[in-house]
Amino acid sequence: MADKKEHWENVYAHKKLTEVSWYEEKPETSLSIINSFDLPKDAAIIDIGGGDSLLADHLLELGYSNITVLDISAKAIDRAKLRLGDRAYEIKWSVSDVLDISTDKQYDLWHDRAAFHFLTDSKEQIKYVAAAAKYLSANGKLIIGTFGVNGPERCSGLAVERQSPASLSNIFQQQFQLTGSIEHIHHTPFDTDQVFNYSWFQKLP
Repeated sequence: MADKKEHWENVYAHKKLTEVSWYEEKPETSLSIINSFDLPKDAAIIDIGGGDSLLADHLLELGYSNITVLDISAKAIDRAKLRLGDRAYEIKWSVSDVLDISTDKQYDLWHDRAAFHFLTDSKEQIKYVAAAAKYLSANGKLIIGTFGVNGPERCSGLAVERQSPASLSNIFQQQFQLTGSIEHIHHTPFDTDQVFNYSWFQKLP
């Protein structure tokens, strides 16, 4: 974990919010999928690798009141807290590698945009699936957003594993049922396009 943490602390130490390729002023695709679930406003939501993304801000604006943001980078979390000001206290923050997640909470929604695709080792992917299954409630929903099969092969200097709905379903099938997917073209701050695949799942009984 130390090497990964050092890498991401360095990224957030040297790049502003709008200077990273994954920046979205409003995460329309994630919000649309979340809205389709018709979750109660007190549903427990965790944003994996959320860093200082604006998803938490928009969830607060929509009235969600039980939000956790997990990121390996303390600097990313600190930046998000600073941006949110007094509203930062309405969110639970966790500085951790998702593979080391440990909590007493059960979540109704597990959201991950552009964290899972950095797991290129099958053992880490299996560990991730186990963590999601452990910490999601009985009727829990899982959203995974990764670079699609025609997306970039690297991000922030690291290799990624591009995914399709079929490949993600194969990875998660022991614990989750694929219920939907969509391809999304993300327009970066650098005037380039990235192909993303969003797939969402229902936890199996």
